[in-house]
Amino acid sequence: MTRWLVVVLLSVTLCGCEAFPHDGPSIDAVRKGAADAQAHYSLVELDGRTSAVIAATPAAPLAGLGQVASDARVDLIGPGDGLSVTLYERGAGALFSAGVDSTGNEHAGANTIPLLLVDGAGTVPVPYAGRVLVAGETTAEAARSIERALHGRAINPQVVVTLVQNVSNSVTVMGEVRNPGRYALTEGSDRLLDVVALAAGPTKPADDIRVEVSRGPATASISLAQLLRDNLQDVRLAPRDQVRLVYQPRKFSTFGSLARSAQITMEDEKVTLAAALGRTGGLDANTANAAAVLVFRFERPAVAAALGVTLPPTAKGVPIIYHLNLKSPEGLFIANQFEIEPDDVIYVPQADLVEVRQFVDLVSSASAVAYNVRVTSVVP
Repeated sequence: MTRWLVVVLLSVTLCGCEAFPHDGPSIDAVRKGAADAQAHYSLVELDGRTSAVIAATPAAPLAGLGQVASDARVDLIGPGDGLSVTLYERGAGALFSAGVDSTGNEHAGANTIPLLLVDGAGTVPVPYAGRVLVAGETTAEAARSIERALHGRAINPQVVVTLVQNVSNSVTVMGEVRNPGRYALTEGSDRLLDVVALAAGPTKPADDIRVEVSRGPATASISLAQLLRDNLQDVRLAPRDQVRLVYQPRKFSTFGSLARSAQITMEDEKVTLAAALGRTGGLDANTANAAAVLVFRFERPAVAAALGVTLPPTAKGVPIIYHLNLKSPEGLFIANQFEIEPDDVIYVPQADLVEVRQFVDLVSSASAVAYNVRVTSVVP
């Protein structure tokens, strides 16, 4: 019986390191997975060149709507708009005559219609002229159309049209803004930041806000912080666009051989890898493999291409694991340059010696048990 027990204990011991508990893959397992012909991720060494390439690759612009910057006119009348129409006329027998003064002179007549709604057919009702088509015209062109409609009925009519209710050239602003609603586009205020300002601005920090623009079935998005930094992204909007500000607090996760594993909020505009490790309390001095600090990221396709990664992008981006050797003095400088991005996962595996120590401890335990069993079995 003693022999069988010893055999069982030694068999368990000889299973090696794979039998020990782990909190994630080893660096060898990561390398093996990246080298596989069917690899679903790429392993990239995080050195000075890699850090420089990432920093030099600009963030993705506002895209997804084709040519996002609209060239549509925002000064044309459309269905749903409200017009104020003032009609002037001068001459005897005028339709809009204001009467005759004490000298017998007839005053020019004027009649103001404070609100005419453009119907679905694009017309408005004008006294003595009937329904006049004004959709697709500017206010000046609409005035001339009404004048033509009054020709032969009024004497030298003059018309002034004012847009008082702009519906067809408006956009809807929703989400994390102080005053959500519909806002009119004008020739002097038709850009993305214009309508955000009209809605009284965001309710959350710009770094934690994502701006989405929907035009028909297509949607594009960009961070508000990037929009504020890059004037080229402050594109012209098109009538009936929908703008939504979405609150997406930036966070990264840490686990493995660190002082603590957690999901940490990125309170600063920029967080380097060194700062991120500092927020966790640093590497666990007893177990961490400082030569294998790993950052798991769905990288932007432009960055992946610049790094020579040929994996096809997923819906989130190209899966890349960045490997940094913190045992190298250069690694500390790189860690202070490499910026962590939202949703990154920082993982530090156990050092190989930790597994060796666990193996030795297991062997020692097995030997002690075998010895105790042997001694016990010979005691009368």
